[in-house]
Amino acid sequence: MMNSAFVFIKPHAVTEPTKALVSETLRARGLTILQEGDLAAEEIDAKKLIDQHYYAIASKATILKPAQLNVPSAKFEAQFGLSWEAALAQGNVYNAMDACATLGIDANDLDAEWAKAKKAKKLVKFGGGFYCGLIEIEGKPSVYVFNGFFMSMRAKFTVPGESIHYYVVEWDPAVLPWADFRGAVLGPTDPAEAPADSLRGIIAARWEELGLAAAPNVGDNGVHASASPFEGLAERLNWVGASLATDPFGAALLARGVPAETIQAWTVDPQVWPLNT
Repeated sequence: MMNSAFVFIKPHAVTEPTKALVSETLRARGLTILQEGDLAAEEIDAKKLIDQHYYAIASKATILKPAQLNVPSAKFEAQFGLSWEAALAQGNVYNAMDACATLGIDANDLDAEWAKAKKAKKLVKFGGGFYCGLIEIEGKPSVYVFNGFFMSMRAKFTVPGESIHYYVVEWDPAVLPWADFRGAVLGPTDPAEAPADSLRGIIAARWEELGLAAAPNVGDNGVHASASPFEGLAERLNWVGASLATDPFGAALLARGVPAETIQAWTVDPQVWPLNT
């Protein structure tokens, strides 16, 4: 079976020269481009594509309501001096999206308030990508907010007029191991550490001639690519409407007896509980 991944140019780097560079580099490294296109910010926003993409983080910020979250009660009470049940009963807990609406602020405002809460040590981490902060703005009600940092991340993909440019690619795993696809073709998350001939390394070195407004950084690092074969499947299902039955990796899982509902559950950050031994 061929390896297959989903790759996209992030909004800050979508220019015609960058598109040409990415296409040429992928082909030069032995990858075949099966599908290519653009997705506008308006569609990304309406379909919550970026929320599904960052599901582990976004589920707490935009998709689920606080009452649907598995909040560690002891950690919440230790941080805020109020039980989780009492906070829910008071009705002053919100996901990040609803907090913006309730407080009448935008993503950047919430990001600034989140930074203040962090500095004041009014944040608690429940787990990877799962935080709650007490947001206190003069003249507005104090509220407990989940993953308030996500809204500014999301906004980069949902500003009207922006877009991503994507590729569905495949390659022979015997020629290019997945680790090399990630490390050598894409490059590390921090473009400053990326190999000079990797996509992130090239974009970081040539950002001005490629027409970018600013030098790439850890967040705006030019290009995203799937981190594993399964993540590639999950991203194709989300971004380009692939189906389990027709996607080669999805079909292979089904053929091995993995139920479709199990595969779908795995793509959206399933809850994993430790066994008592």
